[in-house]
Amino acid sequence: IKASHGFITQHEWAKSIRAFINLEAAGPENPWLVQAYVVAAKHPFASVVAQEIFQSGIIPADTDFRIYRDFGNVPGIDLAFIENGYIYHTKYDTSDRILTDSIQRAGDNILAVLKYLATSEKLAKSFEYRHGNVVFFDILGLFVLAYPARVGTIMNYITAAIAFFYLSKKILQPKPRAVNNLKKLLTAFSLTLASWVCTLVAVLMVAMFVSIIGRALSWYTHFYVSVSLYGTAAAAKLILVHMLAKKFFYKNVNEQYLGDVFFDASLMIWTIALAVMTQMGLCSAFICTLWVALPLLTKLMIHKEFSQKGATIKFIVMYMLGMFLPYLYMLYLSWTVFEMFTPVMGRSGSEIPPDMVLAGFIVIFTMILSSYFINFIYLVKSTKTTLVTLTTVFVVTLILVCSGIFFPYSSDAANPKPKRVFLQHTSRRFHDLDGNVVKSDSGIWINGFDYNGISHITPHVPEINDTIRTPCEEHAPFCGLPWILPVHFMFRFVKNWYLPAPEILPRNPIHFKLLSKKLMPWNSVRLNFEVSGPSHMSLYVRPHAGSALSRWSLGDGMPVTSLGGDYFVFYSRGLQAAPWHFWVELTAPEKHSDGIVSLAIAAHYFFGEDQKSPQLYALLERFPNWTFSSGWCCTYDLFVF
Repeated sequence: IKASHGFITQHEWAKSIRAFINLEAAGPENPWLVQAYVVAAKHPFASVVAQEIFQSGIIPADTDFRIYRDFGNVPGIDLAFIENGYIYHTKYDTSDRILTDSIQRAGDNILAVLKYLATSEKLAKSFEYRHGNVVFFDILGLFVLAYPARVGTIMNYITAAIAFFYLSKKILQPKPRAVNNLKKLLTAFSLTLASWVCTLVAVLMVAMFVSIIGRALSWYTHFYVSVSLYGTAAAAKLILVHMLAKKFFYKNVNEQYLGDVFFDASLMIWTIALAVMTQMGLCSAFICTLWVALPLLTKLMIHKEFSQKGATIKFIVMYMLGMFLPYLYMLYLSWTVFEMFTPVMGRSGSEIPPDMVLAGFIVIFTMILSSYFINFIYLVKSTKTTLVTLTTVFVVTLILVCSGIFFPYSSDAANPKPKRVFLQHTSRRFHDLDGNVVKSDSGIWINGFDYNGISHITPHVPEINDTIRTPCEEHAPFCGLPWILPVHFMFRFVKNWYLPAPEILPRNPIHFKLLSKKLMPWNSVRLNFEVSGPSHMSLYVRPHAGSALSRWSLGDGMPVTSLGGDYFVFYSRGLQAAPWHFWVELTAPEKHSDGIVSLAIAAHYFFGEDQKSPQLYALLERFPNWTFSSGWCCTYDLFVF
């Protein structure tokens, strides 16, 4: 990312770039590039759902795509391998682990798209074709459907209108009973939503319990555990709610009528979702279109069978055939989502319990897949056997998870799923307004990248335990720790550890100088700095109370805060470079006895003789083989001006 930023902002070739293909992310953003991929790619695999998920920021990942788009204003396509994200950016992330077939398919796609783009008339004026969105999705990897978002909007609203017309007609037949029919439909609608809420709450409570007792990520190596635990719990809870409603609330109501009204209730939910998502401008609303149009068409085709008592074999077969396409696509999409998200939970920080996230996804897909089968609970005589079976599987799985039999991580050479740990041997110095060192320490800062922290590591390295948890230096930006990325919000500082260690003395220490201080108009002060040190450094800025950072010499000149309110800059250069010069401009109050800003600079020694200390080497050697531990030395200096 740093190299791509340097290239697109400084290299003489940058101005000649009209489009790019990024080989590590997900989803094109420009209509004409989508069309190029649709036409040219031999083995298409693409979805606007993935694009909107990545754009939402819920996946903690960043790629060169954002750099070229934001800093170079260049359109591009992302191509990525999503399989086996467990080894992403680890020592196991090697070319021999990528299937030959995958490389061939990727090569076929890249070459075909490149040839198409190179001969496209739109390439020379690519900026003119950037506007507008496209709905696109592949059908089981066989081909891609793509159409303009405006066409999708029209299709969505027409589909929703037809569905609402159907529901209105059902309510008004016969007219004298319209109010009663509406009341029954709304009751079924409310009961369906209530069953979803009850299911979500119940399963999230199970996930919270599993997290509290220290068994989070039990499914990380064994994904089937998550299905056996949370999937069965979700299905059982849904069936239980409707089984109780059938027994007590709908005690003497015709089964056929109930099956019919609950189908309509599900159709109503999907129709409302379709209208809302379309209004929000989400291209992913095409999924709702599938779940409205095809089930409605199925219902209209077999309406006679719906009127017959009970669920006959003929009715079930015809119903399943009608639902085949939406269910097949949803299963395909759910596989893709879990393939992407499950590995991400191993590097998503310590703030959000991963079990609750995964359980939430499983509940959502359970609700979606069950939406047009809820009516069968009311059509069949009994669901007791199904409920008992699901409950038994859930209880057995929960007992096994609580016992700790499912270890989260794996060092299997063929299919490793390691725990990620960052270790930074750090020397810190905190200076006051007069430049005096008021505090200094040295230690190895240990950062477990998942919710489990170091609980599984302590038995192997006993000195890494809860007695050395890292307190946050409240007065210092980023809690006084040398972050290499502004992701501190993903980690609770009760889940960081600081093991005391000797001071490090790098051969190329950092030098941080205030060159000048200049008064500017509007009560502003400009501070000019010079920094020299290693090739990679982090700068952290925190204006004091009453002060504000208004401008700086970096980027476009407009400072942007990180989450939490501090400012973060990552600086990298080649091996030979002049000292780094920059300035910051702050508005300041007339009285500022404690200074107007705190600046901290961290030096990261990623390679060379200063990379690892003897103590860091020794500690890394003791980590178990199911971990991927990355370590380097760094310094952190805080100054007040």
